Amino acid sequence: MREALLHIDGRPVPAEDHATMDVVSPVTGRTVARIAHASPGDVDRAVTAARRSFEDRRWRGIAPRERARVLNRAAALLSERVHDLAALETEQIGRPIREMRAQLARLPEWLEYFGAVAQTDRGSVPDVGAGQVNLIRRVPIGVAGLITPWNHPLLITMKKVSVAVAAGNSVVIKPSELGPLVPLELARLLEEAGVPTGVVNVVTGAGATTGRALSEHRGIDKLDVTGGTETGRVIAAEAGRRLIPVTAELGGKAPVIVFDDAPLDDAVAGALFASFIATGQTCVQGSRILVQDTAYDAFLARLLERVGGLRLGDPADTATQIGPLVSAVQRDRVASAVEQARAQGVTVAAGGRVPEDPALAAGQYYLPTILTEVTTSHDIWRQEVFGPVAVVVPFHDEEDAIRLANDADFGLAGSIWTHDTARGLRMVDRLDIGIVWINDHHRVDPASPWGGMKDSGIGSENAIEAFHAYTQMKSTVINTAPSGADWFGTTEPMRYS
Repeated sequence: MREALLHIDGRPVPAEDHATMDVVSPVTGRTVARIAHASPGDVDRAVTAARRSFEDRRWRGIAPRERARVLNRAAALLSERVHDLAALETEQIGRPIREMRAQLARLPEWLEYFGAVAQTDRGSVPDVGAGQVNLIRRVPIGVAGLITPWNHPLLITMKKVSVAVAAGNSVVIKPSELGPLVPLELARLLEEAGVPTGVVNVVTGAGATTGRALSEHRGIDKLDVTGGTETGRVIAAEAGRRLIPVTAELGGKAPVIVFDDAPLDDAVAGALFASFIATGQTCVQGSRILVQDTAYDAFLARLLERVGGLRLGDPADTATQIGPLVSAVQRDRVASAVEQARAQGVTVAAGGRVPEDPALAAGQYYLPTILTEVTTSHDIWRQEVFGPVAVVVPFHDEEDAIRLANDADFGLAGSIWTHDTARGLRMVDRLDIGIVWINDHHRVDPASPWGGMKDSGIGSENAIEAFHAYTQMKSTVINTAPSGADWFGTTEPMRYS
């Protein structure tokens, strides 16, 4: 069993009261690691270390080109360790190894991309009139508090850390207590590549204690959280009280809109991926599959056939397609949501129960589930289940599809499946959604903005927009006139500028 300490100022340290928490395998139910449970005092130590590293300019004072070289070295190190880190993520959260290897193999790109952005992002010189030059530069914000979830432990941590550090900030990361080990490895890897100690700090522990202490700490200059919407509201309210910027990527209830001109097998494969990748534990899960009524019966029959063939098993086995849910608590939430839907008259067309296979009895498994006969009045229509549960609902035409897709509190992501490009683009314009894929789902890239509308959050990850969100503008106005104006030395009219 692994023992994991806090990472503060470049050193592994225990919690000040030596408190610990267990990380339990969702596959076997056994404890796989014991982590330090950071107290508010430990969080203060981490923030103090980050502040010291920012104030003495050991990192932000380095030229962007040199910061980029360090991040490129980190990207190379990460590429070498993808298989080991993927195995560690699978052990912690139960996602199939085939998914984790594919996901983590992309992550060096975030370090490379934001290293390039740091070198090429430029200020501006707006025209403010004769005799003056206005230089506008972007400078790092300071110390950022990063609160990351368990469903994509390294991906989401990387999306935040890469841009924050590239911009010259220092950070304190609070990973989920369910998946804390790989973010700790990332901090050590960055220092190995050349990021100075104190720039990247990690405090592990429960959200209600460690996470709260970080979000409320007066030494934090920006908060960046990915998690549930209610948690995001609390953190955003705290940021508002302190007048610091916040980025929040929160819940979702993504529609997958299938028109009758989409090739049946392609659309079914896309919906299957959208609904059940990561065992449905993703904020962009395709949980509402909307199918044009003229294709509904054929689509549903083919989808149920494919769902019945999905392979549940040990996530460390490359043949496994569906792993367990992350914890017993999460499985109970999923089962409760399905039972509530059943009680309200929804039809369980597939799944809807714990598997009977004795080989899976020790794990937190739940069968991939398809619900039909669902209306917008059912709780399952609006509720973010965060598990392998999707509803399939017919629609009549474009107007009906728009109405159903927008009938949600969330607006993070969605996809449209059609061969009619013009129709796809018309739909995009009318969807209250931040990320829309056409004939695809859940594609992500460091250059592509990632953020939602409505209750799905504030701000955006990835791309130039995220880099700018980790900087603040500094305006310098230079008087180039041969002599200055004497405002009180004359009674003549003067220009106020």
